[in-house]
Amino acid sequence: MGRIDVFVAPRPNPALINVMTIVNRIVMLRGVPGFRDFLLFNRLAGLRGVANVRHIDFPAADQQRLQACCGAGQATFITPNHPEFFTDWMIDKEVVSRVSPLAASWATHGVVNGLGRPMQKFWLANNLIAQIPGNNEAAKAHSVDWALQSHGVLLHPEGGVGWHGNFVGPLLPGAVEMGLEALQRGREMNKEFKAWVAPVVWKLAFTGNVEPALARECAYVEKSLKIEGAAGGSPSERVYRIYSTLLSRDEQACGLTAEEGAPYAVRQQSVLAELGRQLAAAIAAGPGLDMAELLRHSRRWLREGKADADEQKRVRKLTETIQRIQRVGPWAFADQTITQEETAEHLKRIRNDYCKGTLRDTINRFIPQPAGPRCAHIRVPEPLGLHAYGGSIDEALVVLRSRMQEAVTGIVAELQAGGGFISYPNPFYHR
Repeated sequence: MGRIDVFVAPRPNPALINVMTIVNRIVMLRGVPGFRDFLLFNRLAGLRGVANVRHIDFPAADQQRLQACCGAGQATFITPNHPEFFTDWMIDKEVVSRVSPLAASWATHGVVNGLGRPMQKFWLANNLIAQIPGNNEAAKAHSVDWALQSHGVLLHPEGGVGWHGNFVGPLLPGAVEMGLEALQRGREMNKEFKAWVAPVVWKLAFTGNVEPALARECAYVEKSLKIEGAAGGSPSERVYRIYSTLLSRDEQACGLTAEEGAPYAVRQQSVLAELGRQLAAAIAAGPGLDMAELLRHSRRWLREGKADADEQKRVRKLTETIQRIQRVGPWAFADQTITQEETAEHLKRIRNDYCKGTLRDTINRFIPQPAGPRCAHIRVPEPLGLHAYGGSIDEALVVLRSRMQEAVTGIVAELQAGGGFISYPNPFYHR
């Protein structure tokens, strides 16, 4: 295996972690006071805050609830939602700096291991745990060992970024599994030992009207993807036309013709059904599989290398196309209105999934730039005490996801009541 696929245990450096906490707070999040609000200076990411999160709304009661789960005699697995890339680690780092400064954080192996040895050393010193796809046993073992030393371990239970800040996706079981293992080992030494899965959610909201910036980003995407005639209208209308055009290209590739005026959701399901049929035939999957099961079968089929290179390439492309189309989920069709924040998320998802080949696009995938200044609203739902829980792992995931979604919905309702969102009619809406 290459270095990128080999797990190396973190070597946390407390002094470096403390310095990076300050750098994160000023350079990455809030910006440099005295520069961030002036023209020209506020266009420089390092002065205005790379993630442009000017304000952090983290009530003392929520912070205390999380802090109570951390410390001696307990193992804590902190599980934030995952609505945005890059900003995720910056906000997560701010959270753990307040409750468990030496917490370890899971990150993709492409970041920890894939940027050369000097950067790998830097990330390991910052206590990042490399997630190795298909080979996470070493990372899990290290995480349990670290949690048993009364330091937190942070990982995103949703897995990859979905760019849907109002919706919590299905959760993966890793945090609960590691928490139960830590509980078992901890109880061997201390019968009163406790293990927690502590969910955290955050919602980003613009502090003002960012429509001009959204319009500029729409124009860039339209030009990059050669989508003509999409200019004009609100940003949400332009985003819809972009996605509709991209779906039309998928329809043409499948040999499908959409009924005139058909809703996006209906067209999407037709394309997914046809792609699913083609994928099932290619891997000789049994009948009656739902899409999630079919994708699992296809990934296993690819790992086992059951066909020649051309057929593997075809199956890989079908799998990736299905996953890409699915990233516009049912949450996109649920509400009659769409906020500027949700419109911005659509744009970032499009740029991540479709805009490739230039340095600008590559930088955007790693460090996406927001359309304007924002406030991060952070809440801590009720932690799940595994030491007092008798249900199954699947039941625990249902409980955690419910608590996280309720907290996100609560933030959104609170902001809406205070007039904190600018909204448009939602072109994706489908009854």
